Amino acid sequence: MFKVFVYGTLKPNQANYSYYCQGKVIEEIQAFAFGQLYYFPTLGYPALVESEDLVEGYLLTFVDDNWLAKLDDLEDYQEERDDKFNGYHRRLITVYNDSEMPISQAWAYFMTFERVKSLNGVLMPSGCGYP
Repeated sequence: MFKVFVYGTLKPNQANYSYYCQGKVIEEIQAFAFGQLYYFPTLGYPALVESEDLVEGYLLTFVDDNWLAKLDDLEDYQEERDDKFNGYHRRLITVYNDSEMPISQAWAYFMTFERVKSLNGVLMPSGCGYP
């Protein structure tokens, strides 16, 4: 069993949820994590970068540990590859409830700020994944 904090296309009712999450997730909790969201209008998805702001998303609990590799493929992440060559990098973070109380540790996918700039990311000050 593993947990992932999602903020974009893997959220319930978003584009990648049905294939990657539906029927594989045993719990979905609205949650928050520290970071900033950027949106890529031409690509249609957001990216999380490290920051002290709060980002809204979902904490998903998966029952099958092998499914993490499929999420890594989706996010163009390979653990042995340097972050500058990955689409996203995955790291373990603390996830919070709406009162900013810690509720769990979870994996989250981040993008480097340099990559966000190169892809013309637009800051989403609301902390939500879509404009």
